[in-house]
Parts: sequence; C-alpha cells; structure tokens
Amino acid sequence: MKTLNTLMKGAALGLALGLMAAPATFAETPSNMLVIAHRIDDLTSMDPAESFEIQGSDASRNMYMKLVNLDPTNLDGGYVAELAESWTVSEDGRTITFTIRDDINFHSGNPVRAEDAEFSLRRAILLDKTPAFILKQFGFTPENVEQTIVADGNTLSITTDKRYATSFVLNCLTATIGGIVDKELVMANEVDGDMGNTWLRTNSAGSGAYRLVSWKPDESLTLQSNPDFHLGAPAMERVIVRHVIESASQRLLLERGDIDVARNLNPEDVAGASNADNVVIHDELRGRLMYAALNQKHPELSKPQVRQAFKYLIDYEGMQNSFLKGQYTTHQNFLPKTYLGAVDENPFSLDIEKAKALLAEAGVDGMELELGVREAQERIEIAQSLQNTAAQVGIKINITVGTSKQILARYRARELDIYVGAWGPDYPDPHTNAGTFAYNPDNSDEANATGLLAWRNGWDTGGLTEMVDAAVVENDRETRAQMYRDIQAQFRETSPFIVMFQLTEQIGRQENVQGLSLGGPITNAAYWNVTK
Repeated sequence: MKTLNTLMKGAALGLALGLMAAPATFAETPSNMLVIAHRIDDLTSMDPAESFEIQGSDASRNMYMKLVNLDPTNLDGGYVAELAESWTVSEDGRTITFTIRDDINFHSGNPVRAEDAEFSLRRAILLDKTPAFILKQFGFTPENVEQTIVADGNTLSITTDKRYATSFVLNCLTATIGGIVDKELVMANEVDGDMGNTWLRTNSAGSGAYRLVSWKPDESLTLQSNPDFHLGAPAMERVIVRHVIESASQRLLLERGDIDVARNLNPEDVAGASNADNVVIHDELRGRLMYAALNQKHPELSKPQVRQAFKYLIDYEGMQNSFLKGQYTTHQNFLPKTYLGAVDENPFSLDIEKAKALLAEAGVDGMELELGVREAQERIEIAQSLQNTAAQVGIKINITVGTSKQILARYRARELDIYVGAWGPDYPDPHTNAGTFAYNPDNSDEANATGLLAWRNGWDTGGLTEMVDAAVVENDRETRAQMYRDIQAQFRETSPFIVMFQLTEQIGRQENVQGLSLGGPITNAAYWNVTK
C-alpha cells in the first residue's frame, strides 16, 4: 500500500502533487478528497453562460443544477427533472411551462426560484457569449426574451419561434448554458452592466453538488462539496483537478499515489500503468469523432466516385490497432454511439483496388492535394496514413501542419483540399451533429456559414438539409430516431465526409476510487457519486 506524508494537507497539497523529486514513500490521498490530473489549459471561464470548453463543462456539471438534466448513470441518455419537478407542453408545441421545486437552495442559502431560472436563461441570451447559439436557435433574442422567457410564481414558461421536437428543446437545456444561477448573488457582483459576468468567470453561484473554491489558470481547479446537496452530501468533500500536460507525468503521479485519477494517458502509458499495484484502467466511450473532409469546391474531389474512393483509402483497422489502440474505435457515422438515432453500420474498409476502380470511373488519373491538420500527434499520424494509401492510387498529398487556430482559419475559409480533425457534440441531441454535418441551406460563399461543416466543405447536401429540418420538429421519439438513421445512410454514401473513429477515453484510477462517471458520449463528469 502506498503511504502519504504530511505534506498532503491544505496548501501543501499542490506542492506534493507537483513535486517530481519527492521522497520515496507515499500514500493514498485522503479518503474524503478526489485528486485528478487533467489538461485544463482550455478553461476560459466558469460562467455557465460563457463556458464552452470540455473541462469547463465538467466543472459546471458539478456546480450548477438545471431545469432538466441527464442522468450520469444512464449512458443511453434521456433527460430527467432536476430543478423543475414537472413540465407541460402547449397544444401548439411552442410553449413549455416548468413547475419549479420549492426545496432547493443555492450555495448562498438563497432559495432557487422560477425568477432565477428566468434571469439565467434571459442573461445567456443578453450576454450573447459563444454558447448562446444553443438557445438562440429557438428564436430567442435580446429584443424578445421578456416575452418568450417568463416566470410567474413558481412556474417558468419558454416560448419558441415555432414548434420543435420537445426532446430537442429539453436536451439543449441540459447543456452547460442551461445552468441556473443565483440572481441575487450574481447581480450583487455586477460591474458596469455585465450582469455579473466578470465575477462569475472565477466564482460560482449555483445549487449543485460542489461550489468553486479556486481556479488558477494552467495550474489547478478546486471544488468544495455542498453539504445540503439535494441528493445528499458528496463523500468527496473536495475535488482538485491539477493541470498536468504530459502523459508520462500523469502516470508517475498515479503510480506514486499522489493522484486518484489520470485522464490523459497515451496508449503506452496506459499499458504501463495497468501493471502497477492498485491502478485500474477505466474505459469510457466519448462523443468526439475523428473525421476527414474533402473540399467540394475542388473539381475532382466533388465527383461522387472520388468521394467514395477516399472512403476506401482509409486504413481504419490498421490505425485502430496501432497508434490509436484502445483510444479510438472505428465509427463511420456522424452521430456518436448512444445518441438518439445512432447506428453501427461501418461499410468501408481499406481497399486499394476498389479505390482505383472508382477513380478510373471518374476519369481521375492522379492529382496533387493539400491536407491541413493541427499539431496533434494522433491527427498527424492519421494524415500520414492517408498520405501513404493515397500514394498507392497516384494521389500525392502534401500535409500542412499548423496550430489549431491557423488550420481552422483556412478550413473555415474553404481553402484546404482535405482537412483532418475532430468534432465533439455541442449539446446532447442528435441535431447537434446532424445540423452541421448534413445541413447547409445556403452554400454560397456570401453565406459565410462557418459553423456548418457542410458549408465549410462547399457541399449542398443533396436533400439532406430538408430531412434534417423535418427531423428536428418530429415529436415521436422512435420516428425521429429512424429519421436520423435514414439521414446517416444517405450521408455515408454521398457526403464528402469520411467519419473514421469515435473516442474512447482511457483513464487510470486508484483501485479504491469507485463510482466515477465521465458522463459517456452525452454528458460530463459527475463527482458526487464517487467514494473511496
């Protein structure tokens, strides 16, 4: 058993975790504390109306309750009542009225009211930060929120611009931007009309299982448990997330017992850590997809046979079993597994001869293309694999590697012939991916619809846009699911996208850590169920 010296207390905890040349004897972390090593350098804000990064979503999931939320123990999804004890839908399908529970308090001690929910949703629209589009797609604007988001006693009514599938609206309310904040506390910290945004970036005003103690950018995030949490006081009184970049460093800290969980282990360190005493490797399917895209403004890449040929130039199995081993599995559809309407069909495999035949049918005899990829090792290796297989059919691919900002700028400007990258869902509803991979109502350059992947690749979708519009308003769950299955079947055969893999996050954890859920493909990490 690993032992812990007395440095692992109070402020000295950070020193013990960061110290690489420490004494040889260590112990497990305290039984009421969860210590996680993770890359958290993408964190920019703790305000739920502004936070739009994966790590920020993890923190927000534990600090803020929402009208409805997702059950972290049910990885097949499905929203459940949270601050709302019930809801009704108007006959025309446009208005949802929530009845708010009367037994929940914020961390400040203030009661959670319908007025707080009204303020929180209106505030998200008025601030208009990056994630605001999740709510604005329902027709909410700064000019109409006083009429469309209205509290009355213990009820809150939201009225959309047209009828949508109720499941679509409720799923979007489970996103980070749906977090309900303490109006009185937030407005007490307002500065120059910012509705408390500056203060909330580094503080919390929620009613969830944890409150924010401190966030030190590129260093650590500390949460303290809420003893009055409605599901019971969490066993982990404190959660500390340490920013540790290197996989090898995370593995060392885990094996020494300085941390409970390591979340960024590469396949080599996963294999090594699995042999350590008291370490367990935990696999969890995530929603992130790895894909390649062909620019349809290129005269050759826009030919249907060429699009299909590239789908047979990907060495799915070879990559999955080598440098992506254990962390990505072959998945050739735009909806991640477990999403409503997700399918398992993976019809493509590496087939050089089939690719040659399709290129010949298209009248293509060799070409030279530019592929853009950000400077992330696994993405570069995917690009190199495609470069090698494409060369076997006479296609020369020149790889341009750059920062995420550089490559995305060129991709969004429709300049790259091929792009290799990743895409993660913005909210837990099938429209989040259908509405970008298979939706493009205006393919003109003037539309500048950079948020739509179909537009970035100059693809007019061949009728899928109309199918996506129909699916997002369908209220019958099974009918809606089948509509997304049908969209993906056509998408696989006709689109310029080569969806290749879905992420499986492999974490290392101490054997005594039980109940940790990362939320699967649909939601985010939940700490309140953890025991040690």
